[in-house]
This record gives sequence, structure tokens and C-alpha cells, in this order.
Amino acid sequence: MHLIPREQLGWPASAAPLQATTRGVKVHYTGGVVSPKLLKDHSLCIALWQDIREAHLANVQENYSDVAYNYAGCVHGYVLEGRGTGRRTGANGDQALNKAHYAVLGLIGNSGVTEPTDELLNAIRDAIEHLQAHGAGKEIKGHRDGKATSCPGGPLYAWVQKGAPRPGSGKPVETKPGTARPVVDLSKLIAAAKSDPPKAGTPVSYAGTKTVEAALVTEGLLSKRYADGHFGDATKDAYAAWQRRCGWSGKAADGLPGIASLTKLGKRRGFDVKE
Repeated sequence: MHLIPREQLGWPASAAPLQATTRGVKVHYTGGVVSPKLLKDHSLCIALWQDIREAHLANVQENYSDVAYNYAGCVHGYVLEGRGTGRRTGANGDQALNKAHYAVLGLIGNSGVTEPTDELLNAIRDAIEHLQAHGAGKEIKGHRDGKATSCPGGPLYAWVQKGAPRPGSGKPVETKPGTARPVVDLSKLIAAAKSDPPKAGTPVSYAGTKTVEAALVTEGLLSKRYADGHFGDATKDAYAAWQRRCGWSGKAADGLPGIASLTKLGKRRGFDVKE
């Protein structure tokens, strides 16, 4: 999870009411105009999130104690901290609805940017899973479930109704009979992860890196623009996200491939592994 915490946003600790558990999470959108410029400038996502909090705090009628949402996801795949974990949301409509579910906002609207990017869906999913690890139940709903509203918009709500799947998380790749599967050499891959420079234009140290990067792109963890054959910082971050998805944490999810996680990725995405 690419988290931008409150401290980095310049915000103090949340003053929202404490709430340790909920039945699940509800997904929202802004319901307004979201400039297409956000798609090319991540700083505008940060600015929008800060503007939302400022508007909430200035809303005398609602008397918000903080930005209403627990987290937001942006079109570049970042999770932006709002109230965070263990805090009641103020976004779902009334006290009963707010007590029932935490809230995650997708930074898209009803005009301008209206379609979620794969990075946005992964960010929302990251936030949901983070909340589930800290007290949220398994329910994933839209804001409109329980309140008369168009939120979270057609595209996001359709995704929620499918169970909020990660992009590319459908059926594993099936290799046709007689078709040779690519083979990734784990030792060479680890060497590449430890030595590859982070920038493009330099020689690729191990061609098998592209096979792994293609799998990470399909899993929705790596942007296509970084799948260049270099096991640089972006690929390492994406592989660490894959390790966390597999259930590892700490040093076991440091972005350096291991036999178990790589074999699992290969089984899903059509390649074999040798040590």
C-alpha cells in the first residue's frame, strides 16, 4: 500500500470519534467535477484531498471534526489517510450509517474524471483491506446502499457490486497444450533486484525480469510504464505489494523475490520458476 499519512499532509491527529469495529466499508466518490489534470499530476490529488478536508471543517451545519472519510484513493494508486483506522466516519449519512461502516473515497467525480483507473481501484482495495485488518468486517458496499444518493457513481458502484475485485485478478493464465511456458531463474532475478539501476535507458541485467513485470502489471500492482525490464524501485515496490497480498509482512515483504511468492505469481500468470 502506497500510503500518504496525515503527518505528510500537515494534519494533526484526527479528532473524530473512536470506533474499533464496523460491519465493513462503504465506497464513495466526490460527486463533483474532478479535473483531468489529476491524471498527469499527482500533486493535484493531494491538493484536492486537502481541499475536501478544509471544506468539511468549514461546514458549520454538519460540524465535522475532521475530513469525513477514513481514507481516499487517488488515480495514481496512492492511499491518502483521512480519519484513519479506529475512527468513526462522518460520510455515510447519519449516525447509524456511520457506525455501521467505515468510508473510503475514490478521487473521481460525476464530470471530468469519472472512470476509475486500475491504480485507483487498487488504492481503494488497499484501503479496504487495511481497514479490514483493523476492525472492519467483510461487507463492501456503496454509499447509496442505505442512503438515497448517486454516490459512488455508476462505474465505481458497478465495481463494488462485483465484490470490488482487484484489476486483473480474474482467472489465472492457462497455457495451451504444447506451448512452452517462460522460465524465470530466481537467483538471476534476485541479482537484478539488488543491482538494477532505477532509471530507464541502462542495460537490462536479466531478461526474465520482463516476465515478472508483465505478471505484476496484470495483477494491477505495477504501471505499464515501469515494466521496462529493470528491477528498479517501482518494480521492487510492486513485488513487495504482491508479497503482502500473499500474506507476508515486514522483512518478508521487502520486494526481493522469494521462491514461494514467485512460484505463486508464476502459477497465476503463466510462468515457471527455477532456483
